Amino acid sequence: MTDPAAALSQCLRRDRGRILAALIARVGDFQLAEDALQDACVSALLHWGRAGPPHRPEAWLIRAAFRKAIDRLRGAARDGRQATALAQLARDEAADDPASIPDERLRLIFTCCHPALDEKSRCALTLRTVCALTTAEIAAAFLDAEPTMGQRITRAKSRIAALSLRFDLPDAAEWPERLRSVLTVIYLIFTTGHTQSNPSLCQEAIFLARLLLTLLPHDPETQACLALMLFSHARAPARASNGQTIPPEHQDRSLWNAAEITEAITLLNAAISQSRPGPMQLKAAIAASHILPPTPDWPQIEALYARLLELEPTPVIALNRAVALAEIGQPEQALRRLKALAKPLANYQPYHAALAHVLALTANHPAAYAAYTRAIALAANLADAAFLAERRKNLLDAQAVNKTTPES
Repeated sequence: MTDPAAALSQCLRRDRGRILAALIARVGDFQLAEDALQDACVSALLHWGRAGPPHRPEAWLIRAAFRKAIDRLRGAARDGRQATALAQLARDEAADDPASIPDERLRLIFTCCHPALDEKSRCALTLRTVCALTTAEIAAAFLDAEPTMGQRITRAKSRIAALSLRFDLPDAAEWPERLRSVLTVIYLIFTTGHTQSNPSLCQEAIFLARLLLTLLPHDPETQACLALMLFSHARAPARASNGQTIPPEHQDRSLWNAAEITEAITLLNAAISQSRPGPMQLKAAIAASHILPPTPDWPQIEALYARLLELEPTPVIALNRAVALAEIGQPEQALRRLKALAKPLANYQPYHAALAHVLALTANHPAAYAAYTRAIALAANLADAAFLAERRKNLLDAQAVNKTTPES
């Protein structure tokens, strides 16, 4: 007999987000929905322990969760909205196939990513409800203590309830901005996983983008968001060697995931063909330009960053454009732009790594050494720190060579 606990765990990992979305869509309350699902899980362990897991565990669990939600609503003081929820739950629970209910996860994603919540809370709530990550897993991903992350998620749910935010898709006028917020959250989840060498977090972000794309199959920014992550994820096996980060132009291309790169190119081309440019398309085009053989197309990258800076005038985009300027032979101009970013990016590790690189190009070795040292201290992982330490060592070696070379 299949282990009931293992069967339940597998079902939750695959279907928890969909079941929770269905419950929240009907009861309009995150906590009540989670409590009902937890009650259903307890019942599943009892029933499946006696008779074994059912042929379709997800259908069993959905029906049980609907029944538990009905029980909780009947036991509480009800208003008109709860009466409507009871009627809908009773109808759907009695359906021949409760697993055939509409997929409500798109509405759930938009609710989790509501602008009334701060960005970190949006990420945490999305991972908890849609991706079924545990609070401990989310806390580890964002380098927080588990109780702190638990409180953050609880506060996010409470804020949604206090503001009576609709569990629904945004109005037409709000749609572009709200979708941009959702895509930003998904990409932030991916970059957090990438920076902290957490592959599971990267996989969750790709899952969310694929899910969003099944629900919005022709949206160019959603296509580009998935393409952007695939361009990066495809290079993961070649990103480090001997404990050091390897830049794209020096990576072993035979280790890249060719299928993911092909899919990313197809997605990007489909997005661009719609002639509705947006930030994600520009970022995906930049990622594509970075992997062109034999070296990145830096003039194209600089031009794309210049356009992106018009749409997203942030210090990080300005930093990336400055790096591109240095790579196309304008290090002095790049240095001026970097110095203007010193205050807003004072504690941003990539800023100090970029500054060190550009200072080295301008032969200001003492300042470059200091910038490398600061970048190493701020590095999020050992591979990045090792790569920067090697760069710093090469800087010292170059200085030593210059000092011993006789003047002509």
